[in-house]
Amino acid sequence: MDTIELLDVVALTENLQSEGLRRGEVGTVVEKWNDGVFEIEFSDDTGKAYAFAAVPAEKLMKLYFRKDEAA
Repeated sequence: MDTIELLDVVALTENLQSEGLRRGEVGTVVEKWNDGVFEIEFSDDTGKAYAFAAVPAEKLMKLYFRKDEAA
């Protein structure tokens, strides 16, 4: 698994019903906790945050936007 760091763009790999978030929603890592949990900010197309959630690393997938980053 790729290491997730602050400001990485990630997607949920499963629903977070307690937060009203669905698998595939995309957010940005805004905090990294010691126990492998990340605070994720979910924003709309205008940049307005609509949700924050503490998510364990195993429920996240790091996203890449350039081919050479994923290699």
